[in-house]
Amino acid sequence: MSLQTPFKTVPEVAGAQSLRRGLSVLRLLTRVGPGGLRMGEVGRRLDLNKATAIRLTRALVEEGFVLRDRASGCYRLGPEAFAVGLAAEPSYELQRLAAPALRALAVETGDTVFFSVLHGYESICLSRDEGDFPIRNQLIKAGDRWPLGVGGGACAILAALCDEEVDDVLARNAELRAARFPQCTDEVIRKLIRETREKGYCLQPGLVIETSWAVGVPVYSSQGRPVASISVAAIEIRLGLARSVALGNRLMRASTELTQLQAAQEALAQKSGTLRHPA
Repeated sequence: MSLQTPFKTVPEVAGAQSLRRGLSVLRLLTRVGPGGLRMGEVGRRLDLNKATAIRLTRALVEEGFVLRDRASGCYRLGPEAFAVGLAAEPSYELQRLAAPALRALAVETGDTVFFSVLHGYESICLSRDEGDFPIRNQLIKAGDRWPLGVGGGACAILAALCDEEVDDVLARNAELRAARFPQCTDEVIRKLIRETREKGYCLQPGLVIETSWAVGVPVYSSQGRPVASISVAAIEIRLGLARSVALGNRLMRASTELTQLQAAQEALAQKSGTLRHPA
């Protein structure tokens, strides 16, 4: 697998900073939902001065990626953003296949279930399903990005990579982890990797938020490469030894079933393609 890192420090080419800032506006509007945000809030959340926020957002409006609601004064995603999403949508077939099982897991466990995909040196959360236990994990939302090794699912993915790739990932995201996740040191993550490989699942013991623990497993492609993760997050008292083992085994079964389902879908698609386009 070829990994491309968003953390690698390289010289900025002309216009790269403006591009990154424009993309940060789109990412922010994606996460806040259909209601959108007023211009001042966009600038505040992204730490942009007023002139820069106005310039970037107006450019996105002109290109159709953002719309301004005249009644509320809020900015939200526009039709071009929707078109880009449709073009990328086939990449998320695995999440659609997983959706029924993820919802069933949330109902079964009562806790919050996350599905994340591997992207370069990050894990991106695509969905969260909440169980009925009254205390819920509010740390991760759909669209959030986490460095590999941080959190139950992201650490499970990292443990499924080869040692050379693990070394590369930890070297590249070391600065980010030190700044934002100080408890997720190389030593701690490597210990979790060893345990995950032994057990088949990762038990992440409150390294990001002390009271929030997680159990995660990797999800493999039909070719045997880690491509995603399923994880369950809960407060510490709900993840004692016996329950964490039971959850880990349950998630491993769900992961295996999802890989098999994906392989069956791919075989069906190939067969259909052959029928439509005979040699």
